[in-house]
Amino acid sequence: MQISRTSYLLVLGLGRSGLSMARFLAEKGYKVKATDIDERTLDAASELNRLGIDTQIGFHDQNTFNRADAIVVSPGIPLDMPYLLAAASHGVPLVGDLDIFTRYNQTPVVAITGTNGKTTVTTLVRDMLESAGISTFMGGNIGIPLVEYLMSCEKVQVVVAEISSFQLDLAIRFTPEIAVLLNLAQDHLDRYEDMAGYARSKWSIFQNQTQNHTAIINAGISDTFFPRPNLASVVYEFGCAPDCPIIQGASIEKQAIDLILPEKFRDQPVRIDCGNRKNLPGTHNLENIAAAALASLCAGADPKAISSAVNAFAGLPHRLQFVTDINGIRFYNDSKATNTDAVSRALECFEQRVVLILGGRKKDTDFTQLVTTVKHKVGRIIAMGEAAPDIVRVFSGMCKVTRVPSMKEAVKTAFDAARPTDVVLLSPACASFDMYDNYAARGDDFTARVMELELIHHG
Repeated sequence: MQISRTSYLLVLGLGRSGLSMARFLAEKGYKVKATDIDERTLDAASELNRLGIDTQIGFHDQNTFNRADAIVVSPGIPLDMPYLLAAASHGVPLVGDLDIFTRYNQTPVVAITGTNGKTTVTTLVRDMLESAGISTFMGGNIGIPLVEYLMSCEKVQVVVAEISSFQLDLAIRFTPEIAVLLNLAQDHLDRYEDMAGYARSKWSIFQNQTQNHTAIINAGISDTFFPRPNLASVVYEFGCAPDCPIIQGASIEKQAIDLILPEKFRDQPVRIDCGNRKNLPGTHNLENIAAAALASLCAGADPKAISSAVNAFAGLPHRLQFVTDINGIRFYNDSKATNTDAVSRALECFEQRVVLILGGRKKDTDFTQLVTTVKHKVGRIIAMGEAAPDIVRVFSGMCKVTRVPSMKEAVKTAFDAARPTDVVLLSPACASFDMYDNYAARGDDFTARVMELELIHHG
């Protein structure tokens, strides 16, 4: 990234990522401007103004884009935004946060990407390394911008980073020492032309690695959408499918994980017992544990520390989070399940009949991918949000589907439809932005409505 300090860098988007980036670049001596169309960022802009950073809020000026040395694009901004396309046509380079972080970072990085499970695995790796006495900074797509580590006075041994496809789209130089690809499933097709484009973005996490780096990959990832590239790095695989035997990596055997790393454990595989995992239910979480264990081992953790972290894991909000039991009906908040693959994984965790709350804003979601699982697991569907008509169309032939206008009605209708021993599961398969600021706000609303219901029935 060849950037002069005579003109200015334009930071596009003033969420937490953009705000931190603008502060960091100014700290490094660059002249910085920032812009955001959303007037709710006025407070953030005022903070930057006090640092001498010019801001344009509530509007965009094409001249501001065109005259920049480079535009630093926050991860959530669509790259086909007309202002960006026009600036790029004038030769203005578009830069992402990962390349700026890479330019200044000197700490080894463990980077985790995939459609589902990123936050769980990132947190597990952090816990496993800390359990082994290895200091960490955890950031990236998990909510803490990576440049905040660069601005911190405290340095650590390993940076553990959750990485999204949006971040990877502009990553040219990002080179994590250890990179993990958890899975690939349909998601974000409102941003990518097709699954091949989405998969290409995910696989690019390995593109700059050499033989001195490590790639950790789910052995079950299909080549249907995008062929697996030839990687220069040392490759370990994980998985539980009998048709994908693990030669080097982590093999899942019932409630245990066998670590097969000849160069580390010459005599025999090392077994991690996962039988006591209270807050990591389901086969998909065994895959998450396997990926985290491999990454942590490669970063210096020992098997004892890994086992300890798995057993102590407290779970994460909005990811198959148990809320309460009302008259034998158990309520779970899985608001983070914003695609059909995540919903399928959640449903597979339950033996009981499920009353499923689906809906929100579609991301070109194909609900037919849920048909088989719904037939076997779901007794009733409660549909809400912009996607409700599509949910009714796809599922009304296999179970009763009820449309509701709000989360309060969704919870009440689900409770009335449930029988003792049933599960009521919020697992929307959609984004939240039609009704909420984010998935966490949606999950919080669900939890609050469930607790209101509990007060009524338990007084």
